[in-house]
Amino acid sequence: MSAALAVPVNGMRLLDLFCCAGGAAVGYRLAGFEVTGVDIRPQPRYPFTFVQADALEVLGDPVFLAGFDAVHASPTCQRKARVTAWRGNRDDHPDTLSPTLRALEHLSVPWVVENVPEAADQLTPDYLLCGTQFGLRVRRHRIFQVGNWSSYSLLPPCRCYRNRDLVPFGHKHERAFADAMGCTWMTNIEGRQAIPPAYTRHIGNALAHALTERKVA
Repeated sequence: MSAALAVPVNGMRLLDLFCCAGGAAVGYRLAGFEVTGVDIRPQPRYPFTFVQADALEVLGDPVFLAGFDAVHASPTCQRKARVTAWRGNRDDHPDTLSPTLRALEHLSVPWVVENVPEAADQLTPDYLLCGTQFGLRVRRHRIFQVGNWSSYSLLPPCRCYRNRDLVPFGHKHERAFADAMGCTWMTNIEGRQAIPPAYTRHIGNALAHALTERKVA
């Protein structure tokens, strides 16, 4: 966290929707963005400016959105996640991905939306990331679709298959798993829905480059 706070801001502001405790936020901050988070629930450990509000309502507020250069959204994934079907019923969880995508399509600024791989029936996987691609000891696959900008980058292949060095994902390992993701400031329960900051640092660097080129042009 101290490393993120020490990075100079690049003059660009990013809105972090469905922010939870800020896994994505720290990655974008490491890429130089000034980050503001929005979540419908209180997030006392969110490390940057936080607004408690409905993310979908915020997406419909052009005055508020005008203050940001880019938008990231992580709609709740329980309706898509395979683990939900193992432990309960996906239909018990609201679909926040569909209305988020519809709202993002009306934006003029660059945006990123993140979700579990099972959401590939709705999302284009412009990025499919795993912790092992960043030297992390976690298997945490997530897909990211980008809008109003494009990027191409090479990463080492995923190395999670039959990798015995990885921290297992499970309730008795939650603290170790959150720490292995780089989410050390979160509680173990908050870590259940987090993504490693390394993912959005990688995407954020590409996004910052795209925004800089856009301003120069």
